[in-house]
Amino acid sequence: MEKQRPVVIGIAGGSGSGKTSVTHAIHDVFKEHSVVVIEQDFYYKDQSHLEFDQRLETNYDHPDAFDTDLLISDVKRLLERKSIEKPVYDYALHTRSNETIHIDPQDVIILEGILVLFDPRLRELMDIKLFVDTDADLRIIRRILRDINERGRSMDSVIEQYLSVVRPMHNQFIEPTKRYADIIIPEGGQNEVAIDLMVTKIKTILETNSIV
Repeated sequence: MEKQRPVVIGIAGGSGSGKTSVTHAIHDVFKEHSVVVIEQDFYYKDQSHLEFDQRLETNYDHPDAFDTDLLISDVKRLLERKSIEKPVYDYALHTRSNETIHIDPQDVIILEGILVLFDPRLRELMDIKLFVDTDADLRIIRRILRDINERGRSMDSVIEQYLSVVRPMHNQFIEPTKRYADIIIPEGGQNEVAIDLMVTKIKTILETNSIV
């Protein structure tokens, strides 16, 4: 018997808000079923046509930094139960890598990223839309730790970028998408009650679709 349409969950929120923790919490519950996570930041635009100095000027917190058309196309393919080649972004070279990650269609698709609720075309594909809402002071601490430990950045450069780019982009583009969310989760992965409610809702949809 042909399987029903996969469930699509969008998880948005500012940088360092705890989106990944919420994603992992939901993923862990459904790991005995088939779940795939599609990270929006894998879909930054290819910049190989630009000189390296020009790439350094990229505003990664602006909607225009993302290849949203490709992301939408890939999600639609997964909804059609077709496999995709998820792009990989090289943060050292500030452009898309030549490598891809093969992704097979799954019953649950989690879209995670700062601006996954920004584009109405992407929102229309989602069954559930979440916004992880965390205080700005905690978000900047998490971003500093991540960029220093994982991306080799200096503290000064991270703070300068936060004040000049990240904070204004959050206020202009990310925070307003909260109004599109079905559920707002304060404090990210620490909010066990909200996550439990989400899990119950996802199970209901899966059961309705005769997947579980």
